[in-house]
Order: sequence, then C-alpha cells, then structure tokens
Amino acid sequence: MDSCLMVWHMKPQSRAYRFTGHKDAVTCVNFSPSGHLLASGSRDKTVRIWVPNVKGESTVFRAHTATVRSVHFCSDGQSLVTASDDKTVKVWSTHRQKFLFSLSQHINWVRCAKFSPDGRLIVSASDDKTVKLWDKNSRECVHSYCEHGGFVTYVDFHPSGTCIAAAGMDNTVKVWDVRTHRLLQHYQLHSAAVNALSFHPSGNYLITASSDSTLKILDLMEGRLLYTLHGHQGPATTVAFSRTGEYFASGGSDEQVMVWKSNFDVDYGEVLKVQKPPATLASSAGNLPAVDFPIPPGRDKSLESVQSQPPEPISMPQTLTNTLEHIVGQLDVLTQTVSILEQRLTLTEDKLKQCLENQQLIMQRTTP
Repeated sequence: MDSCLMVWHMKPQSRAYRFTGHKDAVTCVNFSPSGHLLASGSRDKTVRIWVPNVKGESTVFRAHTATVRSVHFCSDGQSLVTASDDKTVKVWSTHRQKFLFSLSQHINWVRCAKFSPDGRLIVSASDDKTVKLWDKNSRECVHSYCEHGGFVTYVDFHPSGTCIAAAGMDNTVKVWDVRTHRLLQHYQLHSAAVNALSFHPSGNYLITASSDSTLKILDLMEGRLLYTLHGHQGPATTVAFSRTGEYFASGGSDEQVMVWKSNFDVDYGEVLKVQKPPATLASSAGNLPAVDFPIPPGRDKSLESVQSQPPEPISMPQTLTNTLEHIVGQLDVLTQTVSILEQRLTLTEDKLKQCLENQQLIMQRTTP
C-alpha cells in the first residue's frame, strides 16, 4: 500500500491530484459537505485535513494512538468524527483545528463512525461486535446494538436520520430504527464479509460491498435484492453513492477504483426536491416494526385515494416498454463488466510481456 491520496476529476482529460504527507497506508477519506476540504486517516495514527487543490496543503490532527479507520464530516462541515484501533471515537473541530472529546466505551477496535444528518447523534461500529449510538451533546452512549455475530465493519445513517444500517464479518447487513432501537431488516445475501455500504440519497436503495468480490443493490422499500454486480477481482472493500445518486464508486483489493452509473428508473432531481410523505419500510425479517421512510413520486397517494379509484389497466405496449427498459439496464451493467474485464486482460498481457522481457534480460546476464 502506498501512503498517498488520489483525487480524480470526473471530466475527461482532467488532471488528477496526488497528495503526499501520511507516513503509512491511508485507510479512509471523506470530503466536507462543501467539497472545499478533504479528510484522511492513516495507519500512521494521524488525521489530515487537506485543501484539494494543486498545492495539496494539509493540517495534521494528532490524538489517536493507533491506526485511524474512519473519518467523517458533520453536515455543517464544522466537526469531524474519527474511529480508531485504539478503541475510541474522537470528535474534532475543523474550524479551530483542535481535538474536542473522545467516546470510549468500545472494548475492541472501532472500524467506523458517522454523524447523523442533523449532527446530533454519532453511530460507531466495532470489532467488539456492537454498534453504538451516541448523543453528541451529552457524550453519552444512547444504545448498543448487539445482534451481529461477528466484527461490525461499517455503519451509516439513512438520509432521513431515522435508522441506521450496519455491515458485518458475519456476511449480514442489518437495519435498525434509532428511535425504537428495533431491528427492521436483516439481509444475508453475501457469501463473505460485508465491508461497506452506502444509502442512495433518495433513501430507497442501499448498496453493499463484500469480500465475495460483488456489489449488491437492495430495494429497501420492498426489502429485496435488485442487482448483483461483478467487477472486482478479489474483495470489494468500499462503495459510495455520489451526492445526486446518479453514480456510485467502488474500490477493491485488486487496486481498482470503478465508477458505475446507477441506472435506476428514478428521476433523481425530482426525488431529492419533492416533499416526501412517510411510507412503510418493507420488512425482510418477519413481523418487525415499520419505520417512516421517504418515498419517490408516484408512491405518494393516500390509501383512500387508491381505494376510491379503480385500477388502471396496463396496456401490453407499456408492459413491453418496461420490460425492455429493464433489459437495457441489465445489458448496460453487462457492458460495463465486459469493458472492465477487457481492461484487466490488457493489463495482464502487459505484465506477462514485461515478465518475459525481464526473464530474457536475466538469462542474458547469466549466460557466460
């Protein structure tokens, strides 16, 4: 592993930035809400705040005594929360560039910590097999979720702030209501550890990355698997949706960073702009309690209005259109996968050619 950060511009032919400063492998990064700052954590036990420009200047935060596993900005950009192998969660002021306080009830490495959308709560995931919910102001642990059967690798808040999702080494993803602390959904879809997850900005979808090398997209409203994506060769270690949800990026132990187009049948702009009424989250774990979730346009009719109107017949052409659109979406995913495989084949050929050339050079040197 190198110890640098890479910042890519999505525009074609745009220059990428390479930042150096950490003394050991970089384990995590996070942009501030404004995009004007970039935080990173490292095995060198430090946190750095970067200004993502040509100069690549950074400020070092020191307080952790072991590897920093997670960094996350608060929604106002004024605070930063970090998680570490020193078993603590720490909160920092980005404006004053100083350490504020530490949360210290975990009894093993803390792999992830995130602020709630409103900044009032913090959630953390640990190798002690628990997820802990904290009140930022009182600095008290509000609740511990202990349902995971192994190390908890990742946790995050739903965009509404009403629930959290956690991923674990037990191959599962679990969703809890932060108000009632009850388990809402339980997914066991991967065949190996789940390393990361990300909510779509609409709140209707969740994407997961696993050591089984796949990414999976879940429909939270229906409680089911939508897509399984194959692209990484080896464990998929991280994944995240873009701010609009139109794209998502994934990274893996194959040293590849992939950018995917979501291709959901959703108008992202409208979903994010519209005032969304509550809907019931589908339960995939039996008779579990419901939670209010934002829903996209088209699902906002009341029960009365639905009952009072006869169902509209779906014409065959419309059905065919929907089916064809779904097929086109699947073909697009396949096309991306084939393209990635072609790139890998080219890289393998180049490496093989280089090995043969090196072998010839060695033989020439050893020949008397």
